[in-house]
Amino acid sequence: MRGRLVLLILLAAGLMPAAAFCAAGAKPIRIATFNSSLNRASSGELQRDLSSPDNAQARAVAEIIQRVRPDILLLQEFDYDAAGASLAAFQANYLGRAQHGQAPLRYAYTFFTESNTGVPSGFDLDKNGRIAGGADALGFGDFPGQYAMVLLSRFPIDTRQVRTFRRFLWRDMPGALLPLTEAGAPWYSPEELAVLPLSSKSHWDVPVKIGKHTLHLLISHPTPPAFDGPEDRNGRRNHDEIRFWSDYLTMGSDVYIRDDQGKHGGLPNGLFLVMGDLNSDPVDGGSLHDAIEGLSRHPRAGSAFIPRSEGAVEAAAVQGGANAAQRGDSRVDTADFNDASAGNLRVDYLLPERSMSVCGGGVFWPRQDQDGAQLVWGQPPPSSDHRLVWLDLIPGATRCPRGSDPTASGSSHPGR
Repeated sequence: MRGRLVLLILLAAGLMPAAAFCAAGAKPIRIATFNSSLNRASSGELQRDLSSPDNAQARAVAEIIQRVRPDILLLQEFDYDAAGASLAAFQANYLGRAQHGQAPLRYAYTFFTESNTGVPSGFDLDKNGRIAGGADALGFGDFPGQYAMVLLSRFPIDTRQVRTFRRFLWRDMPGALLPLTEAGAPWYSPEELAVLPLSSKSHWDVPVKIGKHTLHLLISHPTPPAFDGPEDRNGRRNHDEIRFWSDYLTMGSDVYIRDDQGKHGGLPNGLFLVMGDLNSDPVDGGSLHDAIEGLSRHPRAGSAFIPRSEGAVEAAAVQGGANAAQRGDSRVDTADFNDASAGNLRVDYLLPERSMSVCGGGVFWPRQDQDGAQLVWGQPPPSSDHRLVWLDLIPGATRCPRGSDPTASGSSHPGR
């Protein structure tokens, strides 16, 4: 008991790093993914919006983050700039300032890099007779770096060991679901396939040092399986972007994989967490479900616990529309989409390596009568059409603190 008290005092005084505290077994770490919708219509616009602390949407996004307080946070649809000015401004003017009484946050470590979104391909990829617009880019976007991603962490990021797969060509995936025209001909020409990457943004393997453990964060944001035609070019690409991680984790299936530095192969062993907006619900919506089903059931991945919320249940009931015909469990929905077409879906994921202890988690989606509802309810939503999703994890086989494990028999955890 005395040793635990000393640990708490050292942590509170800032004299002991959080990584060491976690390694001592005192508490789980909280990891979150959030499609924050911090994208803008033109290059530089996000940086201008974040240069002062009074942008309403950014304040709502920051307040959600401050309420959940993740130790590691992936933000998606956060426009890229090479200098990281937008991210620095978001930390200083939003996360670093109290939002409606919430305590400020500061992340010492960050990672971001280029995205395929908005990068011109030089080809008419959507076959509309002209080479122009976001649909003809390597990944959909109206300017380079729109809809990109950033990682923030309280734990050190091993930047020298990061692997990115932004340049890996879609055609080089064995059995790739390359689209066909209605006549059965290839949708993309050989010249187009010679430049078209698998990743609509990028795929990242980012190692984070948590005490004595290295946790590989397997990060991506596949294209939505929509906004195309009968050829289903986006649905097929979404499928293969998700399948990439299943192959990356499977010895023998990973031999074709090559990263942007030329290194071959996947992740043969080690701790990992697949995370991001994967744009695919395992039951409902228009995606090809077998890719997300296969990844969720991968022999190296899995947890009996799926983050959920009460607000998602209420939203499905009061919004109706497509939600009424869905077969999936509305409690685990993570995005509030158009009710006339897609409805609300589970598309944002945290899939841990199976040896890690899952001690809790949730989706930030309060009911309309609960505190925080003002941050997510409304049209357009005050923050994002996605919800922040988090898990509390302990790397390695350490047991969760008593009463916190949502997978344990008889657990009283509110997410169960």
